[in-house]
Amino acid sequence: MPGSTTTHIWHPYTRFSAVAEGLPRIVRAEGIHLYDDTGQAYMDAVSSWWACSLGHSHPRLVEAIRNQAGILQHSILGNLSHPPAEALAGQLADLMPTPDRHVLFASDGASSVEAALKIALQYAHQTGHPDRTRFLSLREAYHGDTLGAVGVGYVDSFHHLLRPALNVSWQLEVPSCGACRDPACSNPCFDGVAAFIADHANEIAACIVEPLCLGAAGMKMYGPGYLRRLAATCAEQAIPLIVDEIAMGFGRTGRMFAFEHAGIDPDMVCVGKALTGGYLPMSALIVRDDLYETFTDTPTDHTFYHGHTWSGNPIAAAVALETLAIYREEGIVDVAAERGRELARLLEPLKQRPDVKEVRSLGLIGAIELKPDDGTPPKPRRMQYAMRDRGYLLRPLGPVLYVMPPLITSQEELKALVDTLIDCIDLV
Repeated sequence: MPGSTTTHIWHPYTRFSAVAEGLPRIVRAEGIHLYDDTGQAYMDAVSSWWACSLGHSHPRLVEAIRNQAGILQHSILGNLSHPPAEALAGQLADLMPTPDRHVLFASDGASSVEAALKIALQYAHQTGHPDRTRFLSLREAYHGDTLGAVGVGYVDSFHHLLRPALNVSWQLEVPSCGACRDPACSNPCFDGVAAFIADHANEIAACIVEPLCLGAAGMKMYGPGYLRRLAATCAEQAIPLIVDEIAMGFGRTGRMFAFEHAGIDPDMVCVGKALTGGYLPMSALIVRDDLYETFTDTPTDHTFYHGHTWSGNPIAAAVALETLAIYREEGIVDVAAERGRELARLLEPLKQRPDVKEVRSLGLIGAIELKPDDGTPPKPRRMQYAMRDRGYLLRPLGPVLYVMPPLITSQEELKALVDTLIDCIDLV
């Protein structure tokens, strides 16, 4: 495989040894494929960090960027407004269980999470609960790499050097739904959580969760019943619930948003990644009006003094609007649900393998957790190289091989992906 010259790039989440081995140099993309500078095609089996839901070079999205770039390239939203942001905010509000929402725009997922945490703290103070300064989250959650986001997604092995600068959340254990033998899904695992929340409600500013699937933790999945009980308990204690849909939103789980599986109505919803089909950096925080309305400046100033230069950028907003139109007009969410059922069926034989610990799926997400082996490098890394040699780009998460292909992936392409995975498990 050809190596790239990346002398001046600090590659995110990339070991120096991987850079030394040589990285594919991607020069163009089309459909579900990326192409390197030798012409080699790679199926983008992780949707370029879970963002490119409609694949690459989609003509409608490219045209939306071109059109808006000729009209209005950028205008701040501080004390100004513009039509693309207005239209997008309205459409995002309409996607919620009820449209009584306001939308705060940012440029990346972590910034959306940071805004949600700051809103929760300020909301607690201005509604008479100044002692509510702690957050509640799930253990091993990932909500971004800024300091506030790391505080609610703290993992000691990654973040211990940052701890002096963090407000680390109280962390709840992720329910082991795959190992649970409770056929009624009565969530006995939640009883202790409910008691903890009741005991500490006067200290909790908000609870933040990745709904149904903890992505960076290795695609750890839990059932909608748990999320439903968590939402109900937070509501009983008047604790705002923040749902981080940045990775799971816009059809990935077979519903427009993962929280819909649980039938809940969150107080704040963070979205990003697939909001623009992965084409431009944009995120949003969708906030219920009963929270928003406490930020009035009369008779006392409760203005939310927070913002980003690129908040609601017109070009990003235009491509997001076109992305939402494609989701609607082409029934992308239903397509993803159908492909998800096919993916679960294709992965079923792997459950019988002695080297596989667990197979799990949710919508168009498939995860194969391998048992430990003594190889160097470990088997998941060997699998990554073997798949790349066969034209598939994967990024294992520890012992977990996962696929999150674009939602437009055909049945034939999906089958070829899983067949190649099975072949490579046998070979390496």
